[in-house]
Amino acid sequence: MKNYTNIAIVASFFALWMDSFLSTKNQIFMGFLFIFSFGILHGANDLLLIKNIIAQNRSNSWLKIFTYYVIIVLAGILLFYIIPQFALLLFIIVSANHFGEQQWQKLNSLFPKTLVVVYQSLYGMIVLLLLFNFHSNQVKDIIKTITHFIIPKELLLYTLQASIVLFLIISSYFCWKIEKIRKKIILELFFLFVFAILFKSSSLIWGFAIYFVLWHSIPSIIDQIKFLNKSFTFPNFFNYCKSAGVYWLISIIGIALIYYRYQEEELFNALFFSFLAAITFPHTIVINKMFKRKEKV
Repeated sequence: MKNYTNIAIVASFFALWMDSFLSTKNQIFMGFLFIFSFGILHGANDLLLIKNIIAQNRSNSWLKIFTYYVIIVLAGILLFYIIPQFALLLFIIVSANHFGEQQWQKLNSLFPKTLVVVYQSLYGMIVLLLLFNFHSNQVKDIIKTITHFIIPKELLLYTLQASIVLFLIISSYFCWKIEKIRKKIILELFFLFVFAILFKSSSLIWGFAIYFVLWHSIPSIIDQIKFLNKSFTFPNFFNYCKSAGVYWLISIIGIALIYYRYQEEELFNALFFSFLAAITFPHTIVINKMFKRKEKV
């Protein structure tokens, strides 16, 4: 889907227009609906991706791969239970890099690996911190529920400012080194401006859902289908959904059980993001391996 970026821009502004028609409660409902559909779906085929990544290594059975995957998920859950402050910080850093890697995956062949990882992480961190700063009170409550620690608003703002400065410095260096990347950087800066408008105008969950689904999950699904099938077509997308069906359903059931047990909004949000973190840890590893495999092809 060559024109997906244009579709995402139009869809984002349509979502922004919908803000004036949706109450905060309806925004939260629609946001979770988005996340439960494409958001969860984009990580539900990790095992299939792993099997394709290491297809040449027959010593790795499906059961072995599945066992490792489950262990990482359980380790993530255990980390949130034992050291929630560290687990949350790790989740934010890993998610930031994961989001940035999706937007800047073609940088790996142009610059040193460490610099690329830092740059990708800064981009993702800016996205997250824009969201956090525009909804700082609610974010503070969620962090307090998860970690029992009250984070100062100033810390969120100063971290955002520092991330922007570092990102612009490295962007300037990239522009100086390679001329062809300048248009991409300008475009991504425009996208960050669009995200800022969306986050400021929407509720926390609705704003996160718009970015997570339109700008991360769907592009990731397209990349995964191209990796698995060499091209994106709607029959391939249908097969992708069938393959992911069981794992997607397990995730939805898990979230439904959390909601059934903890229906208070702030507590559910905290547990939901903790659950999201646990399944994010192994997913980021899989996607990183997929991108590295694509570079070698």
